[in-house]
Amino acid sequence: MAKTSPGEFVRQVRRETAKVTWPTRKETMIATAMVVMMSFLAAIFFFIADQLMAFAVRLILGIGA
Repeated sequence: MAKTSPGEFVRQVRRETAKVTWPTRKETMIATAMVVMMSFLAAIFFFIADQLMAFAVRLILGIGA
């Protein structure tokens, strides 16, 4: 395996970075909004699931009746 000088490494990195297709600002904003929305929906789902399981456990064990 040939050794690469630091200068050549930096040039290769710049060449590869130029090939990357970067997302537009609009695409980034849409993706961010989708992540926030899905996180919110997941939080609501797990909250409801937790409340239902807690209710079932209380019902089964007879606590809080």
